[in-house]
Amino acid sequence: MTDSALEAIHIVKRFGSVEANRDANLSVGAGEIHAVVGENGAGKSTLMRVLAGLFVPDAGTVRVHGRNVTGWDTRRAIAAGVGMVHQHFMLVPTLTVAENLVLGQEPTRGVRLDLAAASESVNSLCARTGLRVDPSRRVDALSVGEAQRVEILKVLYRGARILILDEPTAVLSPPEVRELWTVLRTLKARGDTVVVITHKLDEVAEISDAVTVMRAGETVGCLRTQDATPAAIARMMVGRDVVLAGDLVRHGDHAPGAAVPDVARRVALEVTDLVVARPRQRPAVDGVSLVVREGEIVGIAGVEGNGQTELIEALAGLRPTEAGSVRLNGREIVAFDVRARADVGISHIPEDRQRRGLVLEYSIADNLILGLQHRFAHRGVMQRDRVRRNADRQIEAFDIRPPRPDVPARALSGGNQQKIVVAREMGRDFSVLLAAQPTRGVDVGAIEFIHARLRAARDGGRAILLVSADLVEVLALADRVAVMYEGRIVVTLPRAQASAEVLGPYMTGAQRGAKLS
Repeated sequence: MTDSALEAIHIVKRFGSVEANRDANLSVGAGEIHAVVGENGAGKSTLMRVLAGLFVPDAGTVRVHGRNVTGWDTRRAIAAGVGMVHQHFMLVPTLTVAENLVLGQEPTRGVRLDLAAASESVNSLCARTGLRVDPSRRVDALSVGEAQRVEILKVLYRGARILILDEPTAVLSPPEVRELWTVLRTLKARGDTVVVITHKLDEVAEISDAVTVMRAGETVGCLRTQDATPAAIARMMVGRDVVLAGDLVRHGDHAPGAAVPDVARRVALEVTDLVVARPRQRPAVDGVSLVVREGEIVGIAGVEGNGQTELIEALAGLRPTEAGSVRLNGREIVAFDVRARADVGISHIPEDRQRRGLVLEYSIADNLILGLQHRFAHRGVMQRDRVRRNADRQIEAFDIRPPRPDVPARALSGGNQQKIVVAREMGRDFSVLLAAQPTRGVDVGAIEFIHARLRAARDGGRAILLVSADLVEVLALADRVAVMYEGRIVVTLPRAQASAEVLGPYMTGAQRGAKLS
């Protein structure tokens, strides 16, 4: 039995009338990778913030290597070697990697920042950890995966030997996830301790030594990963059996749409030779053509950064197009703005919920009508009773926690923020749904529910264009699968012909094929 590096004992943490943690317990062995799982709103992130000194618990005890540190602040936590990497990055975009890493602990020569020394320190740390990144690059020029490496390096630079990572793979592509696992195993090999919050149970099995399960603010179990199955962990998380998307794919239980010949289905969305430009580079979307018919889900697979984001945002009206046609139910809409597209039947779940999907200072109720305010107003006056009734209905339908319409979106967990966006976009009357990363950051129970809603919409005759970095999700939902690589669709296959083995070479550019209508 390893000694405990980090312990939380009977932690209670309240925010007004909301009890985020009511009996949270955690014991992390020194030198292990420990996963913490639970539904959205289970209290995982709150507990981690207590451990990292961001929150002071209302009751309970925190220990580091057996020493009672209850009520400490972030400065003392960092000094003791505990560092937290948050789900939403906390970097200064206009500064370089090196400047971000040394911020607050700047090496100086006289009264000036010694950039050479800072870069040397960063390079040395990169070499020791395997987290490679150019110290001279500005953060706003980095990919999401690179920015996350900087966040990890930042806490390591401050001497962290116990790392807490909150949903570290939520925005990473599969290759970036593999790189992260390599880094975490390197840290473990040198004796560091890692705590990972995740909703992805395949990740729990792949990377962790032990797993703690939380539900409704309490710890409901802790077990060695080798003794657990994803289904058993999901049952502990949700309190019932859950159908996992990975199981559907592995067992061949994908449920396609109704067996109606494609030629008999009306084309809902038709995209022809679409081009989305970007400055001084090849087009982000380079002549894409596709159709989505009523009653089908077309999934777009591919490593992130190959034009999927730009394609969906152009179809939603958020990006200008250089050339091409977009037709909705036979009507050309390429010149329509966002509101006009929504009014004729386009609904959009954006991949970045905080930047594109929510106003964080607004309440849950107001976010649930975002973009639809004109439908809840009469003669310019907002009908608050209708807004409230809509919120109550959507909160119950999508299990948004806490179930209080007046709470600002900023106060919710990332998964519950995602539920607001999905509830709003799937709750409106739409013809075509553009669903970009619809389950990013949500728990297994919510994933099951959202997948069921997507299938129900498809079976009800709606057309859905799905983009997901999770190939398992694409294979579990799509009736046809297209692969994007370098801004182009390189192959489109019926689901029966698509698998990870078949699609992988197209996703990496190793193989290109013919498109099938």
